[in-house]
Amino acid sequence: QVQLVESGGGLVQPGGSLTVSCAASGSFFTIWSMAWYRQAPGKQRELVATITRGGSAVYADSVKGRFTISRDNRKNTADLQMNSLRPEDTAVYYCNTRINSYDYWGQGTQVTVSS
Repeated sequence: QVQLVESGGGLVQPGGSLTVSCAASGSFFTIWSMAWYRQAPGKQRELVATITRGGSAVYADSVKGRFTISRDNRKNTADLQMNSLRPEDTAVYYCNTRINSYDYWGQGTQVTVSS
């Protein structure tokens, strides 16, 4: 069993910055990839960024140059630093990892970008 817990969401003004964090715990040997997804009201969940154990990252086109994903393999954590936030970034942000072909999700953390 794997648990993912997100933290760090909140309200931020357009152009501002926010970092959301994910901590994994439970019974596993190695977490290979970790990812952040988001889901806005009325929209499908979409991939924001992924990062491998070695630190290689891939970003959605909509966040390239503004968001940075990072991880700490010893602590089994993954952060998503979000800069130059826009109202369209408003969503619930979910942490994800896949272990033994099973997807694990956190409960989500709300990020609201509004003046």
